[in-house]
Amino acid sequence: MAVNAVPAQIGVMKQTHPNNLIPDERLWDKVQRREAGDFLYAVTSMGIYCRPGCPSPRPLRKNVRFFHSVAEAEAAGFRACRRCDPKGDRARLAQDVVRDACAHIEDSEDIPSLETLAKRSGYSRFHFLRMFRDHTGLTPRSYAEGVRARRLHAALADGERVVDAVAGAGFGSESRVYEKTGALLGMTPGAARRGGAGEVIRTAFADCPFGRLLVGATDKGVCFIGFAEPDEALMGDLRRRFRRAEVVTDDAGLAATVRAVLDFIAEPRQALDLPLDLRGTAFQQRVWRTLVSIPPGETRTYAQLAQMLGNPKAVRAVARSCATNPVSLAVPCHRIVGSDGNLTGYRWGVPRKRALLAREAESKAAG
Repeated sequence: MAVNAVPAQIGVMKQTHPNNLIPDERLWDKVQRREAGDFLYAVTSMGIYCRPGCPSPRPLRKNVRFFHSVAEAEAAGFRACRRCDPKGDRARLAQDVVRDACAHIEDSEDIPSLETLAKRSGYSRFHFLRMFRDHTGLTPRSYAEGVRARRLHAALADGERVVDAVAGAGFGSESRVYEKTGALLGMTPGAARRGGAGEVIRTAFADCPFGRLLVGATDKGVCFIGFAEPDEALMGDLRRRFRRAEVVTDDAGLAATVRAVLDFIAEPRQALDLPLDLRGTAFQQRVWRTLVSIPPGETRTYAQLAQMLGNPKAVRAVARSCATNPVSLAVPCHRIVGSDGNLTGYRWGVPRKRALLAREAESKAAG
């Protein structure tokens, strides 16, 4: 049924309309601005219901009704919009197709051809390619190249000889790897193979509003910030990133750094300015540097971040780079939201992401 009592976070129902279906005008403002919201709107003249961020032309205000859920909209006789796909049916189908293609690429020793992948999916080459790009931000070949790079990195991290790791990952020769070390590994194969051997990672734990906080740093700068998990889980995450490094406790030496992180969580008015030791591919580092440019109190979508990088199709690659960010807060991946404005997955939990954004919004409003 239609909304007759809107929760506090949505607004208070206005009672000026005869059928009491008009909620607070802030809902209508969101629809006009194509902003995200925890509601749906239906167009009586079209018989469809949409997400507030739907790209379709805006309807007349008099033809709009609001609902809390898909079930309510459909109970009132409306059907789902095909453009914004509020039920997610088309998106789920496409995700299944792309997931199967990615699994096939992962299992293949060689790079499958576009024709092979399209035939496997049951779609034309053009349709499959567009679907794959929309969901990964990459072409199938670029995705396959990434798979080979991950295999290479994993083999090197396990201590395999460079020549063996290169061959096992599917590269024809070492020269091809050395020509693209920045894009493939973010470091030389030798450095990846050492896995931090010979380095010292200084660490310090502290309590923060989200639970435990762990900061790790090399001589170059902070290489890890994690929180909201038990000490052993945080330390395990750090050690997986630097498998052969020596990890030592240095509460005194990192006291100022830890204090800066705690101060940022308490009052995030300014960017968390710390010397960083970021290790990743050239693309990952571009994503992380761009994230730092987003001011506190503001958000961007994955698509907007991809556009900021000059690569609007790389939405999925951008999302993966955000997910592998090793220094949360200093590189504020929590400021990235889904295309509909919803808070998508966050390494340290969506509730913490929501809390961080709320604190930043409050600090920005306080000026």
